Amino acid sequence: MRTEPKLTRLDRVFARLDREPERPAHIDVPKMSRHRIVLVAATAAFYGAIVWAVVITSWLVRLDWQVMFFRPYQQWSEIHWFVDYYVVLGQRGPTAVMVASWLGWRSWRQHTLRPLLALGVSLLLLNITVGAAKYGMGRLGPHYATIIGSNEMGLGGDIFPSGHTANAVVTWGILAYLASTPRARRWLSAVSAVTSLGVGLATVYLGTHWLSDVLLGWVAGLLIMLALPWFEPLIARAEARIFDLRDRWRSRRSGTASAPVSAPPLVVTPLPADRDDVAARSPRAPAYLAPGPHTARSERTPVTPAGSRRPPHPERLPRGSTSSAHP
Repeated sequence: MRTEPKLTRLDRVFARLDREPERPAHIDVPKMSRHRIVLVAATAAFYGAIVWAVVITSWLVRLDWQVMFFRPYQQWSEIHWFVDYYVVLGQRGPTAVMVASWLGWRSWRQHTLRPLLALGVSLLLLNITVGAAKYGMGRLGPHYATIIGSNEMGLGGDIFPSGHTANAVVTWGILAYLASTPRARRWLSAVSAVTSLGVGLATVYLGTHWLSDVLLGWVAGLLIMLALPWFEPLIARAEARIFDLRDRWRSRRSGTASAPVSAPPLVVTPLPADRDDVAARSPRAPAYLAPGPHTARSERTPVTPAGSRRPPHPERLPRGSTSSAHP
């Protein structure tokens, strides 16, 4: 009796990776529904409320100063080393490389550029919106604060909103946005939310950001993720354009490699038939050509007609014979 070997979970994973890659047809691309539009509007209003609360130096600014004077990095100094490493999950360079590597492999396996293009669009929106807000409001951080109790706005800083927090929301949230199944989307959404929450609190612990900076960074990243379906038609057109250029380049390359280069046709103009010298012209004598250059010299035929060019001489003997009479 023949029994099939029992596959472990690792064997099933490798068997799935060995499958022929195919373009996904069942993935549901998010669309801007009425519910999502309401969420975008509510998030934008919350964004404006946070900015206004900081501008008018409300209770939120007083809470910022209280947290700063608490100095969490001194209260819990034993976890300082862990927070230094954990905050890297919000830095633009390392996180973008890690996520782009995974999405690039996924794009290659599924024959689609949508994951990489969605990541590029989200990071571009992040740089434009968060960067413009940072330099537009010019808020100084806790380590550079000048007046106790002030909002530190318009003094040339660049920490409001928190770029670490917004980058963590967008970079890890794009994995949930591009998930293939609803279950994977729920799990990845929870993981990205916890990760971005931890990154924001880590910056407050280290004293590099106010608490309101982190709060606005969360809202800024969430606003980008909610508005990303508006750019799905642009992503689809860009993907189709790139594939079209690739197909043209391949066809042009294969066409130039296979088609031989043909010389222009040689046009021979015949001589007029009524000329007298054509009929009087004698045919050219046949040429006596030697064989190819790889034959031995002894095998070659003479290049001159048969016979010798030397005039006959009665006393000359043929070569190789000895004369019987000596002078």
